[in-house]
Formats: sequence, structure tokens, C-alpha cells
Amino acid sequence: MKEEGIAKRRDNSDTIFYRLAEFKYYLEDNLRLSENSINAYMTDLYQYEEFMVKYEKYEDEADIEREDIEKYIQSLKRKKLSKQSISRKIIAIKEFHKFLYKENVTRENVAENIDSPKVDKKLPSVLSIEEISKMINSIDGDDPLSLRNRAMMEVLYSSGLRISELLSLTNEEVHYKDQYLSITGKGDKERIVPLGDYAVIALRKYMGEARDSLLNGKKSNLLFFNYKGDMMSRQGFFKFIKKLALDNGITKEISPHTIRHSFATHLLENGTDLRVIQEMLGHDDISTTQIYTHLDKSKIKAEYDRAHPMANNNFEKKDVKK
Repeated sequence: MKEEGIAKRRDNSDTIFYRLAEFKYYLEDNLRLSENSINAYMTDLYQYEEFMVKYEKYEDEADIEREDIEKYIQSLKRKKLSKQSISRKIIAIKEFHKFLYKENVTRENVAENIDSPKVDKKLPSVLSIEEISKMINSIDGDDPLSLRNRAMMEVLYSSGLRISELLSLTNEEVHYKDQYLSITGKGDKERIVPLGDYAVIALRKYMGEARDSLLNGKKSNLLFFNYKGDMMSRQGFFKFIKKLALDNGITKEISPHTIRHSFATHLLENGTDLRVIQEMLGHDDISTTQIYTHLDKSKIKAEYDRAHPMANNNFEKKDVKK
């Protein structure tokens, strides 16, 4: 793992962040972050510590001041890191110093007023309904891998799952009769996600004709596997979906998140309330869901012209009582 590699490089240096292990436990137990998020936090903090060890020679975390953090941020800028990368590292640093303050390790939170660089939100590309349908319908084989691929694509677009949620989906989380998934997402938070007819049909066909064949006699509660009967990797599914798009003449930048983004966008365009989409996506904050409100201005104008009584000739068309 990346974290283990960094830990080995730290063996020969004097450690000053004595409470990193406690902080990791705090991320796991209190904030209940995913393993990937925790690893990202710890990687960023190990790099932060390496800087402090090399340039500042402090005895422990309590010696660090705001000016020291700013020096570190300037060093990141000199390395020409992207604003997104710097912002992510600052988030980890701020969370760590907030933890130190809460645990009475420091007298004040020296990172509290550290500003992150303004990052322009880059929206992932959106596939049209026609493009999504073309991709899914092109998977028409009856062999185990084709049936698995069809089921995974149907479920992904039907439910808007994160790729980690799709790959870790279990049999118990699929409720065929009532057509919904019970998902345990980020922070072990549970939510109910509807499942469409096409997804249910594809899943039943996969379960009945392909799953056991892919398992190769192994025992597992997971729903989807690779050709060896093991859990599919993110990289494996990413390669599959990219090739599927190219095979169908789609040259847009695409990833599993593109399908999730398209799911939310299509719901919004067809009148679904933003709060409902927030619940289905598993977003804690409505502001996260609002990135999906990038509707085409012409569509907004057309809807306004259709609905507002004072737009165009709508007012004249209505019978007004005198």
C-alpha cells in the first residue's frame, strides 16, 4: 500500500507527529470515513510531517505554528502542484490540527484560518440518454461476462451508485420484489435506492445464468466478480467502461462517475426534486448535489417561457376576469 511505503521512508527520520495513529483511529471510529479517504488523509499528513522534520526540527505537533503551515503550502506551490491537490492536503492538515486542539494537545487550532486555494469545480462530462442506451444495448451476448457487464451497467445507471458501492454490492442488498437496493455508503450510512425494471431483469438473468459460473466453485456473498471469481477492481471496471464507450463511437471523457453524474442529471432534467436526488446519491450536504444543476440555459429558458404567466404571450393567452 502507498501508506506502508511512506511509513518505511519515515523509519530513518525523527518522528514528531506522535498522535497520527490516534488521528487515524479518530477518522475510522468518529468520522467513519472510507478506507480510501483515510489512506488519502494519512498519505498527505505523512508528507506534511516529512516537511516539518526536514526543515523545522520540531519536537512534537504542539510546536507547529500557523507560519510553519504557510511555509509548507508555499513549498507545495513551488512544486507546481494543482490547486485541487493543494486544497486536499490543506483539508487533511486542518482536520488534524482541529483534532489536536479538541484533544487538548495544543492550546489553539493554528490551522483554523488557513485558506485553501479557490478551485474551479470541474464537472465530469454527461452522457445523453441515447448514448447511455447505446452503450448498454451493445452488451447483448449470453456468455457469463456479457451478462455480468450488462447487469452492472444497468444497475449503475438505474441507481447512480458510486463505483465502490457497485463493486461491494452483496446479495442481501438487492430486493428484487420491491425493486430497491439497501446501500451502505460513505461513513457507513445506509440509504435506500430504487432499482428500475431493466436493472432487475438484467440482474435476474445474471444471477440465474452467469454468477455461479464466474465464481468457479468459490464461496462469496458479493454480487459481481472478475473472470477469476475474485472481487472486481476499480481499474478493471474503468477499463471496461472506457472501451465500451469507444466501441460505440463515444469520445467523451468517461469513467464510472460519468454514469453516476448522468443518472443525476437526467433525473434533474426530468423534474426530480434536488432533495430526492441528494438522498439517492447519498450526499450529506445539498451543496454537493447542486453541482448537478448545470442544466443547459436554453432548457431553463424554454421551461420559463412555457410556465411563467408573464413570459412571451402566455399572459395574453390566459382568460383574465375583468
